[in-house]
Formats: sequence, C-alpha cells, structure tokens
Amino acid sequence: METPYGKPSASPVVGDVGGRPVAFIPRHGTKHEFPPHRINYRANLWAMKELGVQRIWGPCAAGSLQPGVQIGDFVVCDQLVDRTRSRPHTFYDGPVTTHIAFADPYCPTMREVAVKAGTELGISMHDGGTMVVIEGPRFSTRAESAWFNQMGWHTINMTGYPEALLARELEICYANVSLITDYDVGVPGIPPVTHEAVIEVFERNNARLRDLLFASIPALPQERDCPCVTALKGARFEV
Repeated sequence: METPYGKPSASPVVGDVGGRPVAFIPRHGTKHEFPPHRINYRANLWAMKELGVQRIWGPCAAGSLQPGVQIGDFVVCDQLVDRTRSRPHTFYDGPVTTHIAFADPYCPTMREVAVKAGTELGISMHDGGTMVVIEGPRFSTRAESAWFNQMGWHTINMTGYPEALLARELEICYANVSLITDYDVGVPGIPPVTHEAVIEVFERNNARLRDLLFASIPALPQERDCPCVTALKGARFEV
C-alpha cells in the first residue's frame, strides 16, 4: 500500500479470526529492519484506516519498572508517558488546528475485553499500568531507569508512542498489551537478567499473546460506543 506518508512497515496481511476480518502489519518490518525510532508510524496507521480497521491491538515487548510487575506478566496499560523526541507524531500539521483529547489514551472497551480474556486463559494480567515510551534504540541509563521507577511507572518500551495517539487522531480504538520480558536496570533489588532468559520469556509470551488475541478479537462487541469513536468532535479550531 501507498499512503500520503510513504509506505507502511510491510504490506498488510488480511485474514479472519473468529469470524472477524483482521489486518496485520509488523511494525518493525518483516525482517525487523526498522528500529523503533525509524518506524513509519503514520503510514502504518493510515494504511489500517484505509483498510477500514476500527480497532487496533498494539502488543509490545516491554521491561518492568516495578518489582510487582514480574517477568512473564502481561500489563494492559491505561496510561502512557511520552519520552520520545524525534518522531512525527500527528496527522494534523495544519492548516486546520486540531487538539485531540488524550487524557485516557487507550480504549476502555478493548482493555476490559483483554483483561477478562487473559484472566480466563490463566495469564498473569495487570489491569492498568503506566508505560513510559523512550526514544531508543538505546536502553535507559541507570539514572533514567531509577527515575522512572521512583515515579511509579510500570513498564518501559520504545514503540508505544506515537501509535496510540495516531490511532486516536483517526478515531480508531487502540489498546496496548505490554509483554514483560525483563526488569529495567533501575529497579532496586533486582539482579541483571541474561539475554538467554529474555529470549525464552519472549518466545513464551508470543505463544500466550496469540491465545489472548484469538480469544479477545471475537469477544469485542460489534458496535463501538467508546469515546474513541468521536475523538475529533470539538477538536478542531476553525474560524
């Protein structure tokens, strides 16, 4: 697909899950060739909108910032903190000024469905949590990570923003599921994790994520009545 913002990370794959039409784009590309700060987020979200997508699941590998969020857990975040700095992060560069409300960045309906489905599958789920999104591709310093921990934030990731905001600007529902693979370096009292352990958890999480998505997608209500649907109402300043 071509979009006004260039090509998406890969050609969308369209299929069916539980009787629902679905589309999939690997945000990092088919060979993981796009680092997080070089992903064409606007093209990816625009392509989804052109396909008629109304809801987007945005799962991601993430580090834990709190001892209570353990390796292998899933966190269905309800808040995010943006610490990126160089990414195009809006569709609305003018001439019509548009201010999207973003107090609650994730779709409440999708969050509820994911938490319920994961709990029924026996996955260790956290209903709510704050994800801090860093620029990457480097990881945090100990001082940065300790700051995030002290702020009480729960997960750390490099791709969660601007995906969520761009979806909201297109009135697409969006939910994040953070798949915890390791502890970040600033979590007190936690020993460093090995690369081998991270890979093992990552592969196990992927299998459980598939189960979660295949249970959640058919469980979504057909009609949308969440605030995401009317995100542009009253958002534009026009003279």
